[in-house]
Amino acid sequence: MDKAKPTGTPDGTVPDATGDSHGTAAEPGGSATAPDASTSPGADAATAPRPVGLTKVVPAAEPVEVAAPTVPGQAEEAAVPPATEPPATVPAPRAGGAPDAVVPAQQQAPAERPRPLHAPDPYSTPPYGEPGPWAPAPPVQRPVPTPAHGTYLPPGTPAHGTPVPPVPEAGPAQGGEWGRYDPWAAPGALVAESGGGPGERRRDRRAGRGRLVGAALVLALVAGAVGGYVGMRLERHGGLGTVELEQTSGQAGERAPDSVAGIAARTLPGVVTLHVSGGDGGALGTGFVLDGRGHILTNQHVVESASDGGSIRVTFNGGETARARLVGGDPGYDLAVVKVSGVSGLTPLPLGDSDDVRVGDPVVAIGAPFDLANTVTSGIISAKERPITAGGEKGDGTDISYVDALQTDAPINPGNSGGPLVDERARVIGINSAIHAAGGPARQDDSAGSVGLGFAIPVNQAKRVAEELINHGRATHPVIGVTLDMGYEGEGAKVGGEAAGGGPAVTPGGPADRTDIAAGDVITEVDGVPVASGEELIIKIRSHRPGDRLALTVERDGESRRVTLELGSSDPS
Repeated sequence: MDKAKPTGTPDGTVPDATGDSHGTAAEPGGSATAPDASTSPGADAATAPRPVGLTKVVPAAEPVEVAAPTVPGQAEEAAVPPATEPPATVPAPRAGGAPDAVVPAQQQAPAERPRPLHAPDPYSTPPYGEPGPWAPAPPVQRPVPTPAHGTYLPPGTPAHGTPVPPVPEAGPAQGGEWGRYDPWAAPGALVAESGGGPGERRRDRRAGRGRLVGAALVLALVAGAVGGYVGMRLERHGGLGTVELEQTSGQAGERAPDSVAGIAARTLPGVVTLHVSGGDGGALGTGFVLDGRGHILTNQHVVESASDGGSIRVTFNGGETARARLVGGDPGYDLAVVKVSGVSGLTPLPLGDSDDVRVGDPVVAIGAPFDLANTVTSGIISAKERPITAGGEKGDGTDISYVDALQTDAPINPGNSGGPLVDERARVIGINSAIHAAGGPARQDDSAGSVGLGFAIPVNQAKRVAEELINHGRATHPVIGVTLDMGYEGEGAKVGGEAAGGGPAVTPGGPADRTDIAAGDVITEVDGVPVASGEELIIKIRSHRPGDRLALTVERDGESRRVTLELGSSDPS
């Protein structure tokens, strides 16, 4: 085979890439033959000068060697092969049944890839767009100032276009081999951030922003709590400092005498609280001073246990206490008198006239309900001459009281028994004795509390009984001298057939006998006021004194007649 004659320039100038001005290219249709397979590599290859800037064209079956282009001043560097991996060997195609030959991979040009129409890029710039799956990632190259052509470079400086070793992979990354491509990083430098590239940095930035937002929320919560506490202090106390409230001058001033305060101020000094103990148990009640000698009026059911040798302790409005003794009592009127000794400075309460009381008059009740001493309540007179009976626990009728009572809505509770009911002039008009309970009127210590229905003994009746108890130790009862049939269910009070023990129902020589009242007669009116039962007739009679004259309406065999009689007297048994 003929060998192509190498052409070149004596001064070492590099032929142009086109091969038309500085060198001679292979003629069309001609071929540059490769060394014969029988030629010794050491004979021809060592002695023959290596052509520069020539391109050999060989048949498709033979490997083709393409010389790298050079630039002025870099001929020596261009001639040095890059420090890359050893060339891979690929099997050469068979020609005419020849055995397979192994040739270097870089000497074999793909037959299907056409020759580019432009000159090769001396800087090896990667192509635009994403590489195909068969192409390796291009080397990372940081842009640096390019020296002018012909500038002398120190030894060891790589020539332009010299391939740079690829950056070793730090590990798998998202996006393939282009995922960590950084055009501005230094050659061979790894990603500075530990753990990866831009994705990791974005996560770090998001984490930093999250921590910043969390800190801001905590700060806002703390500020809100502090602001709320300060606001609460300002709202409740009007400020953060000491609060001093304004107050008007402490002038007591006088109260009107007829006001509740004025009435209480005049009445309380004469009211006492009673604590009684005895064989039948204890009791609590109220009383008031009758005179300067120490007599105190109260209810019989309050001091009843003291009659068997019990003791009575009296507590005055100012807190002083004293022992008292029982002077006398009457269960039929539910009144009793006790006396304290060696006590001075007592304040007796004035007594009024219960006959002058009108419904609607204001009243004040004072007592010790549930042992709360000196309790003041107020109300009005709700009704007059309200016939009530209370007691009856003994079963023989000796403890039943018959009262033509004053009704009031002033609150009265257990412990008020025996206390005064006073009018607007601070005068006693009644003695509080009972309140309405389930089944009818009851004594106060047997009930749960006030329902607005309280009853007081009229003071006119209490005055007479108290005088008799102080003067004689016992009280008298006005009578008409008949025994009543308490089981009669018709209107009025019926005279019975016989007295207890078998005697006559009408007492011989008594007031009823002198006016021709006989057994079986029915008394329907007293002083023109109808009576509905035997209890009401007793109450009407008890509201008078012995010796008073009464007008009675009596029915016999369907005929009515009017009689007048003088009340007699009897000692209580």
